[in-house]
Amino acid sequence: TLTQMDNILFSNMTLNPQPLHIDVHFCATETEWGQPLMNSLFTLGLMIGISVNDISNGTTIANLGMKEVRFPHPLFEGDTIHCTTDVIGKRESKSRRDAGIVELHHRAFNQKNELVAECQRQVFIKKQPQG
Repeated sequence: TLTQMDNILFSNMTLNPQPLHIDVHFCATETEWGQPLMNSLFTLGLMIGISVNDISNGTTIANLGMKEVRFPHPLFEGDTIHCTTDVIGKRESKSRRDAGIVELHHRAFNQKNELVAECQRQVFIKKQPQG
């Protein structure tokens, strides 16, 4: 469950003064949402971070990139998210025999099961030792 502190702390740590994320009065009086939106980069990081224990803990060499990043529905303070990750592709590394490139499709949903974020991500990852 996302909190006001998550939103304010992340926005301040990334030097993002956007009132859409941190100013309750501004959001109540000046926006169509009437409340702060969760910072989309926080949402992206959280969505990917939630997958680490299941997908890549201790095996990631590097993130290679993300594409098709979308935020189709707003996410608000107080919402609870759950995430899914699908492996949509993989290939051997051309430069390292002990590694490969895995393409993942991450999705985040709120408590109403509305899609709030998704992206495709390529990860340079250690292969399981042969033996």
